[in-house]
Amino acid sequence: MKRFFSWALAAAFALSCATAIAQNSISALIPMPNSITQSSKGETFQVNSKTTINSSLPQGSFLIEELKQIIENRTGIALTEEGDSKRNRIELVIDNTLKGKEHYTLKVDKKGISIKGSTEGALFWGLKTLDQLLIGDICNTAEQRIGHIYIDDNPRYGYRAVMIDPARHFLPVKDVKFFIDQMARFKFNVLQLHLTDDQGWRIEIKSHPKLTDIGANRKPGASNQGPDNGFYTQEEIKDIIAYAAQRNIEVVPELDIPGHSVAILAAYPEIGCSFRHNEKKDLGSTTNMMLCASKEKGYKIYEDIIREVAQLFPSKKIHLGGDEAAVQQNWAKCPNCLALMEKMGYDKPSQLMIPFFEKILDIVRKNGKEPILWCELDNIWPPANEYLFPYPEDVTLVTWRNALTPKCIELTRKYGHKLIMAPGEHAYLDYPQYPGDLPEFNNWGMPVTTLKKTYELDPGYGLPEEEQAHIEGVMATLWAEAIKDINRLTYMTFPRGMAIAEAAWSNLEQRSWESFKERIYPNIMDMMKSGVSVRVPFEIVERK
Repeated sequence: MKRFFSWALAAAFALSCATAIAQNSISALIPMPNSITQSSKGETFQVNSKTTINSSLPQGSFLIEELKQIIENRTGIALTEEGDSKRNRIELVIDNTLKGKEHYTLKVDKKGISIKGSTEGALFWGLKTLDQLLIGDICNTAEQRIGHIYIDDNPRYGYRAVMIDPARHFLPVKDVKFFIDQMARFKFNVLQLHLTDDQGWRIEIKSHPKLTDIGANRKPGASNQGPDNGFYTQEEIKDIIAYAAQRNIEVVPELDIPGHSVAILAAYPEIGCSFRHNEKKDLGSTTNMMLCASKEKGYKIYEDIIREVAQLFPSKKIHLGGDEAAVQQNWAKCPNCLALMEKMGYDKPSQLMIPFFEKILDIVRKNGKEPILWCELDNIWPPANEYLFPYPEDVTLVTWRNALTPKCIELTRKYGHKLIMAPGEHAYLDYPQYPGDLPEFNNWGMPVTTLKKTYELDPGYGLPEEEQAHIEGVMATLWAEAIKDINRLTYMTFPRGMAIAEAAWSNLEQRSWESFKERIYPNIMDMMKSGVSVRVPFEIVERK
């Protein structure tokens, strides 16, 4: 009876593999590689206990350990680094002839597996692609085989970011690392940490401990590990950066100024506009306050802050916000700002952004960093004609406001600015994914951004090559007004984050909504098995 049951189970599994047309080497590849050649003969490489690793990397290096973990997780086989056989081996080597710092090739043939990369980061992406080959081709993987294939891959954009928002709801270090792991699955290479806002100050500044003593404690007596209270010590920031760097992810800090600044004003009310000094500043409820454009003490404090942040983060970039500044409620009513406005010969309070950012960006440059700002125009909805104020040419801008991206592309091209694409109608992943879906609290009337709408993003907006050449990359954003913990964060990110990843990596000719819909299923299943909270997009299936 046992023998019959085993035979029947094996037969059923074989039948399922024979009929599962979608289950093949490429059925879980996200983002879709830019060049794939598959064997037409159905040939495979057999992984076994004698398969060895051949690499120029040091024994025990992170990448070799990652390779071992992938093979053991998917096939149950523990690889060894011993042996130099030219057959039955997995090769992991740096190839300096490959152009582009993320360029890799992956070849599976009868001799084994060869992954070559221009850098260690490129090799890491090759390993992530290998993992997806194994996830997708479940029948071959179950028999410890991998189909013959050749992939030559290099991203469309070199900047592929996700922004998370621990300022509003704090995420412990372990959760940030967990999120980094999910980003790495899909070849995102930048994590932007939104560290300061009206709701909290989340990074230790040793020269100004009041910032976290006051700004990181929104709910007295509650846990210091979120969601209301908590901050990252400088050692914890270094730990996050190192963890991300192993996975080819750069960490970019964001300190939002001159608006979104209630947390710092709670600690230092004197650097706000004088007429608002005595107003109550409740973290989590008070909004629409700004740093005063005329207060030298504010610039001195930010000189200290930027110096410490610049020393902590290896990234060349630092994001300084510049968005949603409530100028009319602050600078337009401030006697000191109005006096400065008259002295400078300005006729609009918003022009005070010019001297404000001149001073701040001088500090940034002195610390060897390159500034990023959110792109603000002279109107917050169409029609808009110009920038809110003239941005210095070395500022990289991020387009974000719904319907204003075409104008941001036009103006950044005109004035010589680099541009990162985060258009709200495609890339704001804190928005609900389906009518009636989460978030059920702090929903200020967010528009629905479906998986299909996200996938429809073409970062070049269909423009001729020369008109989009200044576009540096893509960013998905997850503002955390309604994201209290890691489970909600990953739920809001995936699978829409997979769509953003493909928009940022894959050339247009490699992209297909129909193909993408099929490729998300094995990835969703694998993430669920790994304990990742994801949304199952039932609505993409046409019910019969």
